[in-house]
Amino acid sequence: MTALHLRGVVLPEEEERDLWIVNGRIRTEPVPGARTVVDGGYLLPGLVDAHCHVGIAEDLAEAATQAVTDRDAGALLIRDCGSPIDTSPLQERLDLPRLIRAGRHIARPKRYIRGMAEELDDPSLLPDVVAEQAANGDGWVKLVGDYIDREVGDLAPLWPDDILAEAIRVAHAAGARVTAHVFGSDALLPLIEAGIDCIEHGTGLTDDTVAAMVDHGTALVPTLINIETFPGIAAGASKYPRYAGHMLDLYGRVRRTVGTAIEAGIPVYAGTDAGGGIAHGRIVDEIVALHETGMTREQAIAAASWNARSWLGWSGIQDSSAADIVAYATDPRENLDTLRTPTHLILRGRLLPR
Repeated sequence: MTALHLRGVVLPEEEERDLWIVNGRIRTEPVPGARTVVDGGYLLPGLVDAHCHVGIAEDLAEAATQAVTDRDAGALLIRDCGSPIDTSPLQERLDLPRLIRAGRHIARPKRYIRGMAEELDDPSLLPDVVAEQAANGDGWVKLVGDYIDREVGDLAPLWPDDILAEAIRVAHAAGARVTAHVFGSDALLPLIEAGIDCIEHGTGLTDDTVAAMVDHGTALVPTLINIETFPGIAAGASKYPRYAGHMLDLYGRVRRTVGTAIEAGIPVYAGTDAGGGIAHGRIVDEIVALHETGMTREQAIAAASWNARSWLGWSGIQDSSAADIVAYATDPRENLDTLRTPTHLILRGRLLPR
């Protein structure tokens, strides 16, 4: 493979540098004969969609198409937060984003979207199933922390506290991190105190649970563009007026809720929830939403680039790092819409066609 040469302002360091790419790795020393493919502009570590569902699909071909859509928007690393089909074969495709899989959601019967989750009639089986999903995934396990309980008529937690704590201990012993879908408030504190690593959505956060997340170092992926679907969910839930009202309340205060989490210093990362009622390829919309919620432009980009990559175990633009780079003609920190028009995508050291 011919070596590549890039020159541009590297973020977040904000310095103009020359980079060379050989065998999928970044080099900072000159490589004779390298072909210059970028000469000017700005270079970012590949974007990250930290909550995506590549695999809510009929088959692998459809899942691959979803991944291409995300890739073309600049997302070169995806944390798949639960999919009903095994997408591990997609990891062999050099043209698709790097994929970190969480396996399948784990839920109770009739307490999540039909056909999506491993459903446990007996909640005491949770630690065993968590161990299975930890073995099947790539270092993450996805729980459903709360969902509508039709007998209650509102959001309610799924798991007894002691079983939850044991399940998270089992995951950690297996070297996996755990995250959970949580809309409301009641499920949050037991999850945080049990040592969960991340909360997805988090619309029910309160001052107390924000403080608990800070104390425990728990991350948040708020999926702000997904929360825009809450009014539609409420409109379709007239049979459960308490639940419908609750969803509208969560929607109405989400920007304030997430803004409080950001201000408190909770690690917050960008995730679209693509596939879960959200179209693929919308990572820039989520970055813009994070900025509108309280992050500076640079913080919002970091939440979908160098900070998110570090959180998921991938480095940025440095010597010997994997060559996953997105290039832009102008500084995206000045105008986030610049992120919508990358000039070049380099994935695994390969220049992708545009």
